[in-house]
Amino acid sequence: MSVDRQSVKQIIEAIGGADNISTATHCVTRLRLILKDEGKVDKEKLDDIDIVKGSFSSNGQFQVVIGQGLVDKAYKILAEETGIQEVSKEDVKNEASKNLNPLQRAIKTLADIFIPILPAIVMAGLLMGLNNILTGPGIFFDDKSVIDVYPQWADLTNIINLIANTAFTFLPALIGWSAMKRFGGNPLLGIVLGLILVHPDLLNAWAYGSAEKIPTWNIFGLEIDKIGYQGQVLPILVASYVLAKIERFLDKHVHDSIKLLVVAPVALLVTGLLSFIVIGPITFFIGNQLTDGVIWIFSHFGWLGGLLYGGLYAVMVITGMHHTFLAVDLQLVSNTGGTFLWPILALSNIAQGSAALAMMFLAKKHNQKLSGLAGTSALSAYLGVTEPAMFGVNLRYKFPFIAAIIGSAIGGVLLATTGTEAFSIGVGGIPGIFSFKPQYYLTFAIGMVICIIIPFLLTMLFAKFSKNKIS
Repeated sequence: MSVDRQSVKQIIEAIGGADNISTATHCVTRLRLILKDEGKVDKEKLDDIDIVKGSFSSNGQFQVVIGQGLVDKAYKILAEETGIQEVSKEDVKNEASKNLNPLQRAIKTLADIFIPILPAIVMAGLLMGLNNILTGPGIFFDDKSVIDVYPQWADLTNIINLIANTAFTFLPALIGWSAMKRFGGNPLLGIVLGLILVHPDLLNAWAYGSAEKIPTWNIFGLEIDKIGYQGQVLPILVASYVLAKIERFLDKHVHDSIKLLVVAPVALLVTGLLSFIVIGPITFFIGNQLTDGVIWIFSHFGWLGGLLYGGLYAVMVITGMHHTFLAVDLQLVSNTGGTFLWPILALSNIAQGSAALAMMFLAKKHNQKLSGLAGTSALSAYLGVTEPAMFGVNLRYKFPFIAAIIGSAIGGVLLATTGTEAFSIGVGGIPGIFSFKPQYYLTFAIGMVICIIIPFLLTMLFAKFSKNKIS
């Protein structure tokens, strides 16, 4: 398929005309537009255009899915036809944030912080899964692990484990870097702050519960617990915000001739003291209470937690609220050594893919474009990327989306009641199994079967009674 000027003109017309475009840019697959009035968009007309593979609104941006290799050409023609100047993605994000309410801005902030560090976290989850496949007894041999049978693999496994654990051991440094970028400070200072919070001289946070005595500092009679914050999320988030504010204040008021001597040292010293005296203890307590609350709900009402999280996760993706659970997942991994939320997310991806797969078969006779889009979107969702399936197919016809969340909710009940856990966040969809604890392979496999079959069959069934006919 190629991009022609007429198709781009149709896109401009469908989104309300050139006058309705405030700002525009593009990523690898999508046009990212800030529209003055999204109410002027004729979505049905837009989605019927040949080069358009779907469209959706998220975090104040209206996004039109064109596809890799095509979106560059589409944007160039769009710019020529409308006279808009290309801007950076950051400018578009800033413009989009003007249309958000305080809650949406808070969610967007979390997304902006955690999404850049996801590759490192996903890598860690996959490698931890590989490590535990090699070290877990009873997976391939009775009561023995791979390295028990083949001890020559032991050192390689140890290196894999070291590489996998690094992202979590120094998680505050990763978050500090990303948070400082988001809050407008120096990212390098964010890394240093994160490393300060996990310095080897501090009592390791993972040893806090079993420590016989908590070491302390005594500063003019003030006793300060000498505790590190390994794997913690909230302490570094709040501390980074404070550090960015102090750094920016000093940078504005300190003379250029002494900035190097004053800004970074004073900002880090003040923030470091505040972190150990106030920020760390308070946020550490809040983080533990949050995870304890989530654990309590899933321990006492697991079926309900699984039903709600499994059923509502895809809905949260629409609003962007799913990003808030990245912090919860990471906190669970830190506090308990695993997360029971992320496996449900993986099933939600599979369910969306299965609903889209059913649409591929349903549309074969009536709409070849939709059938092709549904097929490729289903594969993408099975591999962990659900946006094409959700926004390009399932939400467009509604009943596939409903079928998917029903299947995901049922799968969520199974995983929650069996306590299925992953070592960490990993790749969503079917490859997610590599990040699971080996004892839960079977339950996740059963959950996958549920989320493949039920959404597929329900989509087929709902299609017979839906008013939103495929054409």
